[in-house]
Amino acid sequence: MTTKYLPLILFLAAAGPAFAAPGPDTDTQRPARPSNSGVMRYDTNKDGFVDRSEWDAGQDARFRQLDTNNDGKLTKEELAGQSRNDRQAERQEALFRRMDRDRDGFVSKAEFMAQADRNFMRCDADKDGKINAAECRQALRRQPVDRARQER
Repeated sequence: MTTKYLPLILFLAAAGPAFAAPGPDTDTQRPARPSNSGVMRYDTNKDGFVDRSEWDAGQDARFRQLDTNNDGKLTKEELAGQSRNDRQAERQEALFRRMDRDRDGFVSKAEFMAQADRNFMRCDADKDGKINAAECRQALRRQPVDRARQER
């Protein structure tokens, strides 16, 4: 069951503290997080939402940042970066295996963007074509859609 949640958990963990930012229905005693962290770092027009074009541009830039040798594909090491502990390394390994759909030992840009698309769709619960930190926090609380149903 944990493997169903793994890509979203890793994405949200990598997206950082924006998901912990207080919203209208959250604890107001937590300090506000900068709007340039987590998913909101992709909000280039600063309207409080990340639309599909902002998301895609941000994910494209993220892929280029991770692809340190500029060969158009990610190795396990490029995707994982510096793992801080064994548990994080295990999660990164599992994410890599899940993203590497063709099992060639690399994550292509298409595979990376397909996962990014799944993450966006999961966060965009109201299907309005835009997401924010609150929607993504809610996505963590929901049961994931059965993978077989999601890929139809």
